[in-house]
Amino acid sequence: MSPHDRSGPGTIVAPEASADPLPWHAQPPDQALAALDSPDDGLTPDEAAERRRRYGPNRLTPPPRRSALMRFLAQFDNLLIYVLIGAGIVTVLLGEFVDAAVIAGVVLINAAIGYVQEGKAEQALDAIRSMLSPQAVVLRGGHQVTVPSEELVPGDRVLLASGDKVPADLRLVRVKGLRVQEAALTGESVPVAKSVDAVAADAPLAERGGMAYSGTLVAQGQATGVVVATGDRTELGRIGTLLAGVEELTTPLLAQMAVFGRWLTIGILALTALTFLYGSLVQGEPWPEMVMAAVGLAVAAIPEGLPAVMTITLAIGVTRMARRNAIIRRLPAVETLGSVGIICSDKTGTLTRNELVVQTVVTAAGDCAVTGTGYRPEGEFRRDGKTLDPAGDPVLAELARAALLCNDAELQRGEDGWTVAGDPTDGALLALGMKAGLDVREEAARRPRTDVIPFESEHKFMATLHHDHEGHGLLYVKGAPERVLSMCTHVRAADGGSGPLDMAHWLARVEELAVRGERVLALAERPARAGQTVLDMDDVREGLTLLGLCGFIDPAREEAVEAVAQCQAAGIRVKMITGDHAGTAQAIGRRFNLSGDAVSGSELDRLDDTALVAVARDADVFARTTPEHKLRLVRALQTAGHTVAMTGDGVNDAPALKRADVGVAMGCKGTEAAKEAASMVLADDNFASIAHAVEEGRTVYDNLRKTILFMLPTNGAQALVILVAVLAGYTLPITPVQILWVNMVTAVTLGLALAFEPPEAAVMKRPPRPQDEPILPGFLIGRMVLVMVLLVAASFGFFLLHEGHGDPTPVARTMAVNALVMGEIFFLLNARAVTASVMNRRGLFGSRPVWISIGLMLVFQLAFTYAPPLQSLFGTAAVDWTQWVAMTAAGLAIFLAVEAEKAVTRRVMGRRG
Repeated sequence: MSPHDRSGPGTIVAPEASADPLPWHAQPPDQALAALDSPDDGLTPDEAAERRRRYGPNRLTPPPRRSALMRFLAQFDNLLIYVLIGAGIVTVLLGEFVDAAVIAGVVLINAAIGYVQEGKAEQALDAIRSMLSPQAVVLRGGHQVTVPSEELVPGDRVLLASGDKVPADLRLVRVKGLRVQEAALTGESVPVAKSVDAVAADAPLAERGGMAYSGTLVAQGQATGVVVATGDRTELGRIGTLLAGVEELTTPLLAQMAVFGRWLTIGILALTALTFLYGSLVQGEPWPEMVMAAVGLAVAAIPEGLPAVMTITLAIGVTRMARRNAIIRRLPAVETLGSVGIICSDKTGTLTRNELVVQTVVTAAGDCAVTGTGYRPEGEFRRDGKTLDPAGDPVLAELARAALLCNDAELQRGEDGWTVAGDPTDGALLALGMKAGLDVREEAARRPRTDVIPFESEHKFMATLHHDHEGHGLLYVKGAPERVLSMCTHVRAADGGSGPLDMAHWLARVEELAVRGERVLALAERPARAGQTVLDMDDVREGLTLLGLCGFIDPAREEAVEAVAQCQAAGIRVKMITGDHAGTAQAIGRRFNLSGDAVSGSELDRLDDTALVAVARDADVFARTTPEHKLRLVRALQTAGHTVAMTGDGVNDAPALKRADVGVAMGCKGTEAAKEAASMVLADDNFASIAHAVEEGRTVYDNLRKTILFMLPTNGAQALVILVAVLAGYTLPITPVQILWVNMVTAVTLGLALAFEPPEAAVMKRPPRPQDEPILPGFLIGRMVLVMVLLVAASFGFFLLHEGHGDPTPVARTMAVNALVMGEIFFLLNARAVTASVMNRRGLFGSRPVWISIGLMLVFQLAFTYAPPLQSLFGTAAVDWTQWVAMTAAGLAIFLAVEAEKAVTRRVMGRRG
């Protein structure tokens, strides 16, 4: 086996390894170096070249892709598009080349949108590949050399320094104060301290302290590591492989429309064939006339404007969402948002602010709650519900001073508020000191730093030496509570004096804070030796006086708390999936009213797919998760029949983002890989924007349903007019070219108006719609049949009335067309609400686009009726104004009939409820 062979996640089998080798993070450094045959002075150039020939370059392999032409042609593989193309062919056969060009334009625009969206989806893999470091510093033949990262091979010794991007997966063999920002891989919100220690073989990725992974960033310190995996074998490459293998799902609406399109096509073809056969064989009509009648019926029945109106409706939803900080990258995601039943949310930066803040200070005088958000140095100290002045509490004041001085960060105030330059924990401590009324520059000038022991993972603390201008020296220490407490013998008392340290008591207090989900840091002090100017480890090993404990949290966004509650009220279940510790996740989950105990990634590993479905359904908080866990959870929830939205910001989130019905990436702090894999990007990284997007998604679906409800019966009525005429042996009341006119102008006027409908009042108070819910339930199909009958009666009635009075056929047909249009105008008002009455001010006059479209439609019909060029083109004739009154009355009758049907429907549905 080669050093690149894997026996499991994080396990690469070396030539000398046993049959069942330990993963690299579980092996001591010397064992890993021996297994990889990595000498102290590094590989020789010849050996590196030989290994590169064997194992390939350190880059991620691009997946095979379809050619641009095939991707473009694939956009036409949709039955609705076939129907649209069929409509275009019919118009060409009729000689209506302008109309054919319009239909062709719609088809091409739809294809272009799909082509661009698919191309952007493929950029997700490119974004992951671009995360690899372009260069690396390695030891080759005893010399430090800078080489392209592509040339790294297993066994290379890589040197890391602050600011470097880790170029490959490394087993660390030498570490000095190394902290690595791994949020993109693990979701851990703060830089992780590294060491050379081996850990358990089954340790989750976030707890492998002896490893540095490709694509992560060195935040602090230095290290040497040996390359254990390159290219596709790295953790980053494994995520890329996961992403490439994730199948994107179709949206509920597109799936339903595909089924509807198939049935519509079958119905139209069957109906046209029967019409032709009946007219030719039974009625004995000349077959050329029956061909034209069949063509007219097909043109009437095909809703050629529907795909265009659907696209425009989705586009309007995109614009509305953008105003509310939700940027849609894939158009169908707009509609899918409306059916989301579960939102799987990342914690850091989405539900929380991704800004550490000290929430609790524990001293011998008691506990203090600290108010304020983020790094803004504004807030209060409260003890027992009362505001406390830190200046009057000697222990609290000294702890705040230690927090300021034993610190390497800097707070900066910019246009976007306060930010930290340096470690987030240090930033929170600076804010704490400034909330206590201390000035950073004044304190640094009053007690300048003389020496420092920087934080290193081996000793888990930082110490600083300070002197005032009278020559008095003081040491401050901060660090992991267990480590600092072991160095303390006393504790600062409430009166400013000191007393003996009760170790058990303080360890219990640390545990209490940890259970509440707070990260804990201890601060201590001791006087310096007389004349001391240098700080070494012996000065801090013992004899320190504990000042107190600080409990840090990444606070919940208040607007996100409200948004989660709003989603829960709308029947949407929110689940938190994070790479953070279970205790932290549990505490944040309680803040958002998420039920149940946190389920860890290791627990998920022990579940098969069947058991996982139940756990995914029942639990709301998941901690210490990997990319595979997130992907499995999304799949499990989809298996249970849920429409799932997934949020994330790291590379580790990309596979789950792509698999989810709606992937939501963070726009401010998200990686490019996450953004490219997602179908929606939040401009403000705020969960509240997801809730707004769901509201808009539900509105878009409502408007799509209203548009379909309007267009299908009007198209059906046009087809039914021709069918009735053929069956009865009458002259066609409406010619194919007149039907095409009605289809074209209603699609761009009346049909489009419903796309602009505002949200209904109770849109976020109803549960998510089931995936198997039909677009048009039974009661709406009944309404469509009613409307078709009424429109046919009006159109056919006016045609027969005028033909019976001896009026010329062009006049009778003009009346038939206009009666049909007037009925459609009144039905448009009905369609503004699916079940509610529109016989009120809001229903009749609450939409400016509706009345604009009605006005445009009337202008078109007046031109259709009275303009000589259009009279010649469409075979129409002028009619008397009194006829318009009669047609308006017929339209009003249709309106009242539909409102009566709605009232009956509401009563029936109310009884069922």
